[in-house]
Amino acid sequence: MIKKKFFIRGYKSILKPDSPAIALACCFIAIGALLKNIGFNIQESVFSTMLIYALPGSLVMAESILIGASLLSIFIAVWFVNARLYPMAVSLFPLMMDDSQPKWKYYLSCHFIAVSAWLIMKSNYEEIEKKDRVDFWIGIGTATWSVSILATILGFYLADYLNKDMLMGLAILNPIYFTCMMVGAMKTLQIILSVSLGAILGPIFYFFSPEWSILFGGLTAGSIAYLIGEKNVN
Repeated sequence: MIKKKFFIRGYKSILKPDSPAIALACCFIAIGALLKNIGFNIQESVFSTMLIYALPGSLVMAESILIGASLLSIFIAVWFVNARLYPMAVSLFPLMMDDSQPKWKYYLSCHFIAVSAWLIMKSNYEEIEKKDRVDFWIGIGTATWSVSILATILGFYLADYLNKDMLMGLAILNPIYFTCMMVGAMKTLQIILSVSLGAILGPIFYFFSPEWSILFGGLTAGSIAYLIGEKNVN
């Protein structure tokens, strides 16, 4: 069973002053409104957030639908955009793995891998004993997942009252928040290059292929940054 004490402690962690919960909620309000505007009903909008649970993935899906992309293209684009979560899982799960915990908890908690939850966990895991961290993590993930779902519902019903500029403002709050966090962490050549090249190449690729610009821009920037960084290390 999930330990209630640590689950609740993790759930309450989103209430801390430095929590990304508010920025996350604002972004998913925009997602809810956007999904309504492209023709989703409330059930489809909520189900989309429950399954994708990632702002970039939801935006890519909506953008792809708007430009008439095929179902296969949408699936591949969302899958690749969300592939950025794999390194987070690799860096996070060794901090939580403990033989005393059943494996189903780790399988369950995989769905909660997201930048917001990952950031909260990385900032607080040292305060929790290793054997209890997965319960703490499930609490964090459940909280951020709940915020995303509730914000999507709110955005769906506020769609008629939000103009285009408001939606754009809400949608970029979370990226701005994490960009600031990334800039603060730009202490290695690889991070500096990946962020800088991504900002440059994304718009360039958009002129050639709006459907694949985010994927190609991020993949190219990350690959170049990795290769240059490895060369300098060696």
